Amino acid sequence: MSDDDSVVVLFKGGRLPAWHDLAPETRDAYEQEHIDLMLAVAREHGLRRIEGFRLITAQGPWVRYWVIEFPTMAGAEAWIEAEIRPPYGPFGYYEYELARPHQVELLRSWVSRPRPIVTLVAEPSRRPELTVRRDSIVILLFGRWHPGSELVDPVTRGDEEHNELMQRVAREHGLMRIEAFRLLGPKADYHRAWVIEFPTLEDAEAWLEAEVLPPHGRYSSKTYFLARPWAPDYFASWVTRPG
Repeated sequence: MSDDDSVVVLFKGGRLPAWHDLAPETRDAYEQEHIDLMLAVAREHGLRRIEGFRLITAQGPWVRYWVIEFPTMAGAEAWIEAEIRPPYGPFGYYEYELARPHQVELLRSWVSRPRPIVTLVAEPSRRPELTVRRDSIVILLFGRWHPGSELVDPVTRGDEEHNELMQRVAREHGLMRIEAFRLLGPKADYHRAWVIEFPTLEDAEAWLEAEVLPPHGRYSSKTYFLARPWAPDYFASWVTRPG
């Protein structure tokens, strides 16, 4: 789980069509070189976590969303620089934001059904066949207040009622995870990003329906995507653990 002082790389990624024009043995060689490079960066800079989520419906070249956490800005910068390095890098689609964890302790208290413990891979340098985990559904949420909404009285916005509603949905539908990230450079269409995980699609739908209810829902702009966790056992093995 995040620390408030961490630097988080939020990464919308995928592969460009030209990747599939390469011979299979060339792809394998480029991929192995890339894995070895990224593992070296992870060790050197104390990678705290890396988690991937595969969109259920790809958005053009954007196929996966990544949450990559380091203790320092230097680690985040080194990761981004290594990720786009040839020969693997030019064949990828990259859209990065840098962020800080937001309201960590508060949101942690909302979780009513913690995620299952992952089983680490013994040798992360040897990539197994990767696949999604299908025992949960993830909401990727990107949002911001409508301009001027921050100035509206919280009672008028219905902030307290909204928080109570969302916590009730979390309890009733077995919220497995909710994390928020505050962008260091706000974008025009969103200032925060969330990763919200439930056991089933029905549970996720209940959350989505509650999110937009008035009065609170009318004061913000939010975009949602559904995803599955991407090979969590493998990527958890990339984190260097003390001892």
